[in-house]
Amino acid sequence: MKVSFKKLWVLCAEKEMSKAELRKRAGLSSATFTRLRKNEEVNLSVILKIADVLDCNAGDMMDFIKEEPSQNEENR
Repeated sequence: MKVSFKKLWVLCAEKEMSKAELRKRAGLSSATFTRLRKNEEVNLSVILKIADVLDCNAGDMMDFIKEEPSQNEENR
């Protein structure tokens, strides 16, 4: 499974909060924030910090997406 943080960016827009402001208020490093922007896995503590800043739940800011098996995996 993959993670998508698309809902996080929509939520920021709805709350009129820039990505830079979110990063600063949540106390996230630039490397961690880059992982979020690239839809890469982050620690649960990061999700908790963001949820606290945005006053939301994890499901409000992220989705899990099932990956389609590749051709190589199907032929095994």
